[in-house]
Amino acid sequence: MSLSWSRTTRLAAGAATALAVLTACGGGGADTPDTADRPNGPVTLTFWGWAKGTKDAVAAFNASHTDIQVTFEEIPSGTAGGYAKISNAVKAGNAPDLVSIEYPSLPEFVSSGALQDIGDEFTEADRAAMLPQSVELTTLGGRTWAVPFDAAPQAFYYRKDLFDRYKIAVPTTWDAFREAAEQVRKADPEARIATFFPDDPTTFEAMAWQAGAQWFKAENDTWKIDTTDPATTRVTAYWQGLVDDGLVHKNASFSPEWTGSLKNGTTLGYLGASWGAGVLKGTLPEQSGKWAVAPLPSWDGRPASGMLGGSTFAVTKDSKRKAAAVAFAEWMSTTEEGVTARISSGTSSAFPAATALRPVARKAFDAGFYGGQDIYALFEASGASINPHWAWGPATGTTNTAIKDVFGRIAPGGPTLADAVKAGHDATVAELTRRGLKVEG
Repeated sequence: MSLSWSRTTRLAAGAATALAVLTACGGGGADTPDTADRPNGPVTLTFWGWAKGTKDAVAAFNASHTDIQVTFEEIPSGTAGGYAKISNAVKAGNAPDLVSIEYPSLPEFVSSGALQDIGDEFTEADRAAMLPQSVELTTLGGRTWAVPFDAAPQAFYYRKDLFDRYKIAVPTTWDAFREAAEQVRKADPEARIATFFPDDPTTFEAMAWQAGAQWFKAENDTWKIDTTDPATTRVTAYWQGLVDDGLVHKNASFSPEWTGSLKNGTTLGYLGASWGAGVLKGTLPEQSGKWAVAPLPSWDGRPASGMLGGSTFAVTKDSKRKAAAVAFAEWMSTTEEGVTARISSGTSSAFPAATALRPVARKAFDAGFYGGQDIYALFEASGASINPHWAWGPATGTTNTAIKDVFGRIAPGGPTLADAVKAGHDATVAELTRRGLKVEG
């Protein structure tokens, strides 16, 4: 959508090439024909993923196709162990043909040589039907590494019934969000407006992205790392204040404690992304009609968003069935049947990267849980406001591991959010230096 987004991402990709980040990456030239399983049967693919509705999409594909059949294995989400499982399988030479990878982690898998370039199968014409930002996030070094599935603009989910009961206005700015947090605690000393997730740096990173931060930038032959910019400093201080003042809960994301607080009404909101609508609906069916969705608060009240996650489908380096794997990935991402199968499962609220399929997703998602609210219209607006100046670096896993370690130890008199951000910065610089790359910051 934005020229500045395009310029930033392409610049990073070009620099990644100059820095030889991608020199270890596999290509598609060594593939044997996808008909290797024949002539006695269809091509059989293996696919690992975790997103809601995936098994329903696989079942629908297998029921409607005779030339390709897919064996699906559900694995933990990426940050909960799924990425480690994929990496270990690639190293052992027994990886599946196709895997789910979120945008932030794609550069790391590419730089480690775990994936195949799929540009000969997922063509320019195919990419033209997708959200440009998603396409550019899957294009590194001028090569195509994954089929985008969804974008993930941020949103604020809240208990409308309790906001009404406590006479709390839905906040449109972060200053108003803090005021609302104080009102919630005053109305119910056990309740909080939302939760800080000590196990999930990606939510914090999305907040920094929304505020205008740009942690990773490649110029010429150098990676520039900057986590001390004014936007990051502002977000860090703001959330440190909420934590220090006890205005938010501090529980692991999707943990029994977090879920329990939603069920008993002591957590009134969730700062998530478009995919979170399906998560809440599947987790809290007894609260149907009590929830609503609002744009994420911003610093000045104008629409602004980062991206929290968002997923792609990538072919592993040793797969001999690239054409079939890409065909299946495209079916899931770019066909009405694929999107409908996933979302009509009732657990997914994916916001398709294929822009023409947004109406299909809206129709397939039963919005009764949100009182019939047109949540996809909100996602559209939020998606249009995604800050265009963010790119992911090639060591996101290292960054997040270091941040997460300090997040888990934040306490009065102990480590702070600023310490966590610094730890992420230092670990990233050390890792890129270890790889022989030039780094500034």
